[in-house]
Amino acid sequence: MTRAPMRAEHPHTEILRTIYRDLTRIADFAADDIVLHRADRTAEDPRVRRGIRAVRAHEQALLRMTEYTLVMDVEQITANDHFGTVLGVLRAEHPREIAVPFCGLWRFVDGRIAEHWENASCGPAELRRLFTPPPSFWPLADAG
Repeated sequence: MTRAPMRAEHPHTEILRTIYRDLTRIADFAADDIVLHRADRTAEDPRVRRGIRAVRAHEQALLRMTEYTLVMDVEQITANDHFGTVLGVLRAEHPREIAVPFCGLWRFVDGRIAEHWENASCGPAELRRLFTPPPSFWPLADAG
C-alpha cells in the first residue's frame, strides 16, 4: 500500500493562521497600501480602510470594543498564490456574548496582503448592534 505524499501547506495559509491567532500581527504581513473592507459595510457606506495604519487602528478598535475577549475561532483555511479564504466563528464576551460565523477573503500580491474583505453571517445593522454595549440595568446613583 502506498500513501499519497502530504501536500505542503501554502505559505499564505500559515500567514492567515497567524493573523487569526493574533489580529495585531496583520501589520507584519500587509502591504503598506492594504485595503480593508469592513464587515459592517453597506452600499451607501463602504467603510473602507486604506493603508496599514488605518487597518491596524481598525483591528485595535475591535479588540478594545470587546474588552480584549475577541476570538476568531478558525474552522478552515484555504489559500493559494493569489487568494486566501478563512471560515470560522467570531466570538466575544463583551460588550455582550456573541458567536457569529464569518468568512474572511484575502488577496495577496508578492506574498503580502493587499486586500481583505470581512464578512459576517449577519447583516451590517445586526453586527453593529452586537458590538454595542447593552443598556445598564442599574440606575444612576445620582439621578434625579
